[in-house]
Amino acid sequence: MRHLHWFQADLRLADNPALLSSCGAESLLCVYLLPKARPWCNLTGIGPQRDRFLRESLQTLRISLQSLGQDLMVLEGSPELVIPQIVERFAIDTVSTSQTPGWYESQAIHFLEEKLSTPFCVHRGNTLFTPDQFPFDWGDFPDTFSPFRRKTEKLSIPSPLPSPDTLPPPPAAQFDAIPKATAPPHPGLPLPGGRAAGLRRLDQFLFHEEGIVDYKNTRNDLNGLAGSSTLSPWIAHGAISVREIAHAIFRFEKQRVANDSTYWLYFELLWREFFQWRAVVDGLSLYRQGGRLNRQLLTTYDPRQFARWCAGDTDYPLVNALMRQLTATGWMSNRGRQIAASCLINELDLDWRFGAAFFEQHLIDYDVSSNYGNWQYIAGVGSDPRGGRHFNLEKQAAQYDGAGVFTQKWDGFRALQPAYVVDGADWPITEPR
Repeated sequence: MRHLHWFQADLRLADNPALLSSCGAESLLCVYLLPKARPWCNLTGIGPQRDRFLRESLQTLRISLQSLGQDLMVLEGSPELVIPQIVERFAIDTVSTSQTPGWYESQAIHFLEEKLSTPFCVHRGNTLFTPDQFPFDWGDFPDTFSPFRRKTEKLSIPSPLPSPDTLPPPPAAQFDAIPKATAPPHPGLPLPGGRAAGLRRLDQFLFHEEGIVDYKNTRNDLNGLAGSSTLSPWIAHGAISVREIAHAIFRFEKQRVANDSTYWLYFELLWREFFQWRAVVDGLSLYRQGGRLNRQLLTTYDPRQFARWCAGDTDYPLVNALMRQLTATGWMSNRGRQIAASCLINELDLDWRFGAAFFEQHLIDYDVSSNYGNWQYIAGVGSDPRGGRHFNLEKQAAQYDGAGVFTQKWDGFRALQPAYVVDGADWPITEPR
């Protein structure tokens, strides 16, 4: 039996049921398809830091595979075209992959299930729970987080699966080198991609620094390594599974201490879990301006305002600093994302989807469900029971950057610009005589 495993957001060997399903095969071909540069909200491609983190993660995965006599084939193109070609070329008998949320991703899966004449097995390996564990039906899936948390936080989380000791050999094929990223890690947040780096950070944050002990009080710090766990980039790429992190939290609580802060890190894993399954339920409405309720929003599109927001050149210094941090490092704190999103939606009156697309382009921890779910939350078209969040930017700046150190560090104090400009398409304006 010749098996093909299509890696997606599961760039690891451990706790990977889809990959482990190949262990009895005669041969195994491991494939990864680079993200498509689809145009979305006037944006195309991925930012330099997201590209760097991805390529480093792929290279680390490849080294792990090579240690077991395997290799990784990294290709470009849509799965609907590439996967059938590979199946035919290498006479593949079975195909496996890990489920990822998102309507477009699920459509690709459905297409391949119908297109391929070989068995196509989709495993769920990127969530805390399996659907059969939920004490509710899909039709009754909670609309908001709090009832979801109350019904799931006490559920048992399956233990992570170990890494395989051996893997079937690859077929005779050409495995080209993975091109290195053009951007180096930014010194403002030098997070390297790959499982080894993620495990180091997990061990450092929990057991060495014990940052988890005070996490509830430090999690809103705007600087990357000052208070946040910064585990989200490795979670998003699947270098570490959420089950591994959850069991590491439980181990810390058993061996060291359990308090509100240790629970809070698990609480945030539950938020991710909610968005993961909510994306499955919502389908295409995850990308609609009005969300699943089709709420009507009054917005405008001013390309100049959007460009100023993207460049960190608005009249709001803290927002500018946050946006400049994002484009330089590929990361922004959760608090920062809420502030920047509220500015685009409520101060600039822009369509939230343009902001979500810009975050998708740059975030090294981009995850379709969390990104679009959180943007819908702030815009009031998703899972926020209050119907949206409008942050007082002056109050946020005073509370989280009172001395202006963060804003100064990221050059957020910009010269004020006129609210409107006149270009060649406008009626000429002259001074009165």
